[in-house]
Amino acid sequence: MPPVIRPEHPTPRSLSEIVRGLGVPTAGDIGEVAVTGITLSSAEVRPGDLYVGLRGLRRHGAEFAADARAAGAVALLTDAEGAAIAAGAGLPVVTVEAPRDVLGELADRVYRTGEHPPVLFGVTGTNGKTSTVYLLEGMLRQLGLTTGLSSTAERHIGGTTYVSRLTTPEASELHALLARMREEEVRAVAIEVSAQALTWRRVDGILFDVVGFTNLSHDHLDDYADMEDYFHAKLALFDPRHARRGVVSLDTPWGARVVRDTRIPVTTIATRRRGADADPAADWLVEVTAESAERTGLRLTARDGRSIETTVPIIGWHMAANAGLAIVLLLEAGFELGRVAAALADGVDAYLPGRTERVSGERGPAVFVDFGHSPDAFENTLAAVRSFTPGRTIMVFGADGDRDATKRHEMARVAAEGSDILVITDHHPRFEDPASIRATLLEGAQLAEHQPEQTLEVSPPEAAIRAAVGLAREGDAILWAGPGHQDYRDIRGVRTEYSARDEARRALREAGWA
Repeated sequence: MPPVIRPEHPTPRSLSEIVRGLGVPTAGDIGEVAVTGITLSSAEVRPGDLYVGLRGLRRHGAEFAADARAAGAVALLTDAEGAAIAAGAGLPVVTVEAPRDVLGELADRVYRTGEHPPVLFGVTGTNGKTSTVYLLEGMLRQLGLTTGLSSTAERHIGGTTYVSRLTTPEASELHALLARMREEEVRAVAIEVSAQALTWRRVDGILFDVVGFTNLSHDHLDDYADMEDYFHAKLALFDPRHARRGVVSLDTPWGARVVRDTRIPVTTIATRRRGADADPAADWLVEVTAESAERTGLRLTARDGRSIETTVPIIGWHMAANAGLAIVLLLEAGFELGRVAAALADGVDAYLPGRTERVSGERGPAVFVDFGHSPDAFENTLAAVRSFTPGRTIMVFGADGDRDATKRHEMARVAAEGSDILVITDHHPRFEDPASIRATLLEGAQLAEHQPEQTLEVSPPEAAIRAAVGLAREGDAILWAGPGHQDYRDIRGVRTEYSARDEARRALREAGWA
């Protein structure tokens, strides 16, 4: 697993000061205890840490209190059950009813993240979160700021890149990350905020200057009872506890729901797509002005006629929508329109790893690797690829094991509708039978009104991409959806090294394409 990023020069704080106001019992002497960090993992304890023991699915974290003490933990925060379990561990214990409920507040106190914070941006939604934070960070750099980023793919601190663990880190890790960014004099941070992060209170103790909502579509119904439950998880970001202001896209009907139910001031944005009208109620309108295999041009216009034009180094109307959202986030944070327009006059300078990323050369089929793993993401990305592909569109994809199985039929149906050749393969099977997952996807593909010329089932994915390249001709395009930036496959709980980008390049070279 990638390491947790922490400040290099933490300032010790008194444990009694950290827990003051919680009104909770303690066991042992905490008067002289000084804390320099906070963690949920006994394996990641550093000297001076407050170790937090939570009840997990199988075991209680307090069972590892002795290990934490041996690694240098100076105290334990846990619930009553954990306090009883850890009674002989030799650590001072702070007992609270629900440790996760206070984790963000305590992490803020330990790392002082509320003191002189950078400008903080948060982005939530089903699709487009990662792309929006990357585009936003690129714009901030072009405005001359030292930036930070936290996304599904990476963490950035200035010019240094780290691999991510979770889309949104645990509260203890996120506050530590922000403290490290402060040491590096980061002035603005873009953070991807998942629904699960809000449900599990991973952004508690953080007050965003501006937050954005991209869209909502079928996903994560393994974690949430239904779409309504999923929506309310996202809506929690639009609350004064988490944000001062918001920007909401009206491109899906759920955006209007956010506007209706928000508890903070919001500005709205909508995208004019080919053959469809944008929501007339929006404060800002995004229009696509040019499309190519390398870039998408866009114009963003306000109700009062103010406008800005730029380009983004990625394809599709949905990427123009993400860029427009990022620009309005900047404006709502106080950046002046003229300054933003001047900075972006020659286009947005940003690299979006694994987001419709072209991995092929100038000759042969165009091959794109994408992280999309929902029906809506498939539909938008396939439409973008088809719009500039003179030949056939070939799609390669699989589905996650042990994740939302209710979307598999629809994913496959959309993939079949939008492709000329469909190759169904494996992704992260985890503890599921990959053959069973593929069978479900084949059933879904049969639901499409338009059937591809060919539908193939090829396992493993190394063979699938070679089958696709072998069928492709000059002028064709291959979209490999799912793996994106990821550098591993999860098979029965073991992460094996794997890069779809590298595998696609090898397949092209083996087929004779430079």
